[in-house]
Amino acid sequence: MHISDGLLAAPVWAGLGAVSAASVSLISRRVAGRLEEGRAPLLGVMGAFVFAAQMINFPVAAGTSGHLVGSALLAAVLGPGAASLVMTAILLVQALVFQDGGILALGANVFNMALVGVWAGYLPYRHLAATGWRTGGVFLGGLTSVIAASCLAILELRLSIPVHNAIVTASLGWFLVSALIEGAITAAVFQSMQRMNPGWVEARPGGASRIRGVLAAGAVLLASVGAVLASSLPDGLEKLLEDAGAASLARTLVSTPLADYEVQFLASPWIRTAGAGLAGLAIIFSVCALGARYVRRKNGGQSR
Repeated sequence: MHISDGLLAAPVWAGLGAVSAASVSLISRRVAGRLEEGRAPLLGVMGAFVFAAQMINFPVAAGTSGHLVGSALLAAVLGPGAASLVMTAILLVQALVFQDGGILALGANVFNMALVGVWAGYLPYRHLAATGWRTGGVFLGGLTSVIAASCLAILELRLSIPVHNAIVTASLGWFLVSALIEGAITAAVFQSMQRMNPGWVEARPGGASRIRGVLAAGAVLLASVGAVLASSLPDGLEKLLEDAGAASLARTLVSTPLADYEVQFLASPWIRTAGAGLAGLAIIFSVCALGARYVRRKNGGQSR
């Protein structure tokens, strides 16, 4: 789902970069007054959990894999504004530290997953939760968030490089399967959180302490053990580029010691992956928690 550098035409990545930067800045000002001091750890833990979950690729179909995106889960737990900020932080760290997604293409990835993906996941949840069908709303939100983000990614690539219609059609099928799995995982995680502490979503921030602990433990387990067992098959976007003969266009602008989610200087494959995952958890938690406090203090007086 992450678009690399070298794949998007300059007008596409530059335009989406400008739109995303302006949108994230506006969102940070709008939600600052609702980022209570006690919620900062929850934002950090949710960011770390989604980051860890994104490291786990699972087989989908036709030699492709997928992974949890997490936009809908973040939106249901944190609300759309805070979810957009957390997802933006995740994508920023992934691009700058792990070379997952391009630096120039960051605006496009933020637009797809942190802006449109979050709202596409939140709106079904909000409407169905009002009828009492909260789990169904989370499932549908997970489904629609992945469909929306993947369709945008495909459109942006088609505006930049030649992609045959047959390849696009096949890719949409792979993404649909991933979207169904995303919905199921999102609903299962959200329902488990509700069972641990019924009504905790409405009673923020104090009711989430136990859930924060469970999510933190789950994130550590996923990053240190689960990532090693992840599928090595290409994800839907990578398969699309391979089939279109465009995979060689991908470029890396900056090399980092944690590229491809591995600590490059360590010998053991498991330690390389686990070390990078655990380092990523610490970075994401710090960026999300400290970023929430910074946004609150800087923009709190300007928010309504």
